[in-house]
Amino acid sequence: MVTRANLTAWLITMIAAGFIEVDTVAAATYMVGDGLGWTVPSNVSYYQSWAASKTFMVGDKLSFNWTGTHNVAEVSKAEYDNCTKVVSVLGSPGDIQLLKGGSHYYICTVDSHCELGQKLSITAGSSTAAPTSPSNSASSTAFDSKKSEIRVTHSGPP
Repeated sequence: MVTRANLTAWLITMIAAGFIEVDTVAAATYMVGDGLGWTVPSNVSYYQSWAASKTFMVGDKLSFNWTGTHNVAEVSKAEYDNCTKVVSVLGSPGDIQLLKGGSHYYICTVDSHCELGQKLSITAGSSTAAPTSPSNSASSTAFDSKKSEIRVTHSGPP
């Protein structure tokens, strides 16, 4: 027999499960460049075209993966526009979690890679779900850059 108390408990459980599901769906991980990865593209607008097909939200992660000699640095818009060399903040493989909405700019500072199109600008929209913390990663470091606060997690060997 279903009692009112049992029905109420079931309803509360289903509502709570719905909120948990919304939180897990809210954050996405994007492999920058999809199959190409993070490298010097054959077309200088490749990464902008890639980003234009995505909707980035606070809490999402950008996964930069590459082989060879590359790096990734978050920079200001002026540094992005001019491909200004700065200190790199991430080695491959690594994830950058978007903790603030707004514009984010990334470049490779190796040689003329940025000038050849290895740069990415995105805009992260606000999210109602709080960003999730990285779990079980080999290392985790928080950075406060000029444009945003980012959390870098490295999941490969130290």
